[in-house]
Amino acid sequence: MSVWPAWEVREDGAGGDDAGVTSWWGVRLAFPDGAQVDLLAVVSDAGVCIEDVRAQPALSLDDLAVLAEWVEGPLSEVCGVEPAGRPGASRHARPAWPHGIAGQWLVAREYRAAQEKGVDPVLAVMGATGHGRRRSLSLIAQARDAGFLTARHARL
Repeated sequence: MSVWPAWEVREDGAGGDDAGVTSWWGVRLAFPDGAQVDLLAVVSDAGVCIEDVRAQPALSLDDLAVLAEWVEGPLSEVCGVEPAGRPGASRHARPAWPHGIAGQWLVAREYRAAQEKGVDPVLAVMGATGHGRRRSLSLIAQARDAGFLTARHARL
């Protein structure tokens, strides 16, 4: 993920501190499979909001919800603000996720549910586990190896 400042606006009377400052940040997510997401985020005292998103290939509404959760922590850290509604939250905090067979079964369940809804199953696993794309792909591969998911490529 790359992040760069786009522009900044200070409210009337805002002194040298960061109170009353609203800034816009450009964010680019580039994935090894060629997928790319560019977004414009607004950072203010109220928190982080996503203003514009462009993705290739296009994202579904469910994917957008996961994207916002995934980008909020790292972007808040770069900008020096706390994620909204979670004071003191660590960007590394993840939901409890079981290891071993139980975790592999849950990964497979999330993956299949996303496929049935027509959304990106990798993003669904990322959102459920709290892990990044690379680790989520590894968990999906483990679920396949355990027999919970069919082989990715059928051989003829």
